[in-house]
Amino acid sequence: MSDDKAAVFVIDDDESIREALRSLLATVGLEVHTFQSTREFLDAKRPDLPACLVLDVRLPGVSGLDFQSELNKSNVTFPIIFISGHGDIPMTVRAIKAGAIEFLTKPFRDQELLDAVQAGIQQDRQRREQAAGMAGLQDRFKTLTAREREVMAHVVTGRMNKQIAGELDLSEITVKVHRGNVMHKLGAKSLAELVRMADQLGVSPPTKA
Repeated sequence: MSDDKAAVFVIDDDESIREALRSLLATVGLEVHTFQSTREFLDAKRPDLPACLVLDVRLPGVSGLDFQSELNKSNVTFPIIFISGHGDIPMTVRAIKAGAIEFLTKPFRDQELLDAVQAGIQQDRQRREQAAGMAGLQDRFKTLTAREREVMAHVVTGRMNKQIAGELDLSEITVKVHRGNVMHKLGAKSLAELVRMADQLGVSPPTKA
């Protein structure tokens, strides 16, 4: 497991299962939070750490599978590992299709769960890094002037400075300055990188008059 801090949330209505999982996961240095119901989980204040959710399929009230659907609709993106004493193929297929990373049938080997948890935390860590990177890119994009954004929209289509100057009724040197500002502010080291950034930001190609 990574030395970086990470958490696992366990939802199971069986106290003995919760404590057994807490003990197992704590042995590999994970911060473990257990809940006896989905409501208790939703009401709790959770740590801001890479995490995954170990979720029992059969729970009082909302089932684990229905809870997975609710989380997906709410854009709550914790990787989910299902555990069940009564798993079947349709249930497993439904869970995996909805994004679960593993479906373990009790009794399962400790290492199976630890491997699944490790994969889930790594997936969530990558998601968090990508989200942070996107937020940073959006913040940098906000620093561009209206003219710089306009020039950027032309640049990422592959137009040369001279062509852009003609279309925007600017001097070629002015376009070159704006282009340089765009590259510098966004931290793009090449045109290819700028094109990828524009795609992430949803920058639309310019419309011809």
